[in-house]
Amino acid sequence: MEHAAGIDTEPRARGKRPPQGEPVIDRALSLLSAFDASQRRLTLAELSRRSGIPVSSTLRLAGHLVRWGALERDEEGRYCVGLRLLEVASLAPRGHGLRQVAMPFMADLAEVTRQHVQLAVREGSEATLVERLSGHQATPVHYRVGGRLPLHSTGVGLVLLAFAPASMQEDFLARPMYRQPDNVLIPPAVLRRTLAEVRRERLAVYRRQEEQVIVSVAAPIYGEDDSVVAALGVLLPERGAQPRRLGLAVLTAAQGISRGLGARHPIGLTSLSRCGWFHPCPGPGRRATVMASWSRTQHGEW
Repeated sequence: MEHAAGIDTEPRARGKRPPQGEPVIDRALSLLSAFDASQRRLTLAELSRRSGIPVSSTLRLAGHLVRWGALERDEEGRYCVGLRLLEVASLAPRGHGLRQVAMPFMADLAEVTRQHVQLAVREGSEATLVERLSGHQATPVHYRVGGRLPLHSTGVGLVLLAFAPASMQEDFLARPMYRQPDNVLIPPAVLRRTLAEVRRERLAVYRRQEEQVIVSVAAPIYGEDDSVVAALGVLLPERGAQPRRLGLAVLTAAQGISRGLGARHPIGLTSLSRCGWFHPCPGPGRRATVMASWSRTQHGEW
């Protein structure tokens, strides 16, 4: 093939991409990754800067994403994440099936505690918040559905880390871990003891300094193979909190979700059920079970 003015006119093979440069799909994903909780709307220049993609390419790619519905534009011309992504994300089997089973139990727990109720799964070395229900008077927190949570500095995160594969735990513990948000180094031996206690108790209690001290009480949720697939947690202000008593209601709800997901054996409440405080109650008895557990804790029976 002839060359003119130093330009290679050899036709590109169909289905092949140039040897240099990122694939289009990677650049499109970089645009979507430019958004976060603090930057929900971006101008073209901001989108280009945060993604590291030239303005001309950003304009072209963003146009494709707007037409598909992955991005939208507001009245000022700024870009924001489109609802089409929410539609697609709702089809994720791991999140959808879990959320569908968990929601009734979460609603019951939110009703009786009037606090924040969280449902989270592990994604690599972080937790992802699948769902959150909040009472009207609950203390404000910064967690959002779809957001990432640190495994070592949240109640649900500690549960997910404690029941993660041993190899993953070792890789995680090999790195320096700093408590959030005060950035204090956590000695690996301390974190190991904490995780061992979570596995033994089937319950994590974590205190986190936000605008005020927030206590998180979380329990594991088991799937049909009896492995931990998610964590259920309640957030409440430290003042007046009784984490160990609240733990009974959280464990009760978590076990109900586990049974709904097909877990074959009672998990986490063996000693409590011997005391007659927990009896599996599918269907209409579900709410009575959670409310009775909470009522007993409120009256100091645990």
